[in-house]
Amino acid sequence: MRRAPLALGALILAAGFTLTACGSDDEPELKVEGAFIPEPASGDMAAGFFVVHNSGGADTLTSVSSPLSKQVTLHSTKGGVMKEQKSFAVPADGALDFERGGNHLMFENVAQKPKEGDKVSVELHFAKAGTVKVAFPVKAATYNPTSHASH
Repeated sequence: MRRAPLALGALILAAGFTLTACGSDDEPELKVEGAFIPEPASGDMAAGFFVVHNSGGADTLTSVSSPLSKQVTLHSTKGGVMKEQKSFAVPADGALDFERGGNHLMFENVAQKPKEGDKVSVELHFAKAGTVKVAFPVKAATYNPTSHASH
């Protein structure tokens, strides 16, 4: 009768290792929402805004590409000072906001000025999740969503 508890203990132990070895909790689960580009006043630069919601493990936005511009850069704005960034952390079970007055994309030397109603193809490149393709609608120059804050 001693074998049954031992076998049961070994089975529970094995199951525990299987669950921890899986590692699926560390995988980011990204969803991009609220993407838009305000119609630019000038013809050679445009800004982009969006929110990355992450219901999984942490990730990093490493770069952005788009047919609209050969050079798309990442910027932060703090205290009214804009600064180019190499990457942005996407927190585990959190959100990364790119919104007016804060983090944003800069499409530099745009090939053709985007007009309200257009859709711009954008690829967001993440360290773990890979490439996420998003269609950014071009909105009125004054468009500002009420809030992209995570829910």
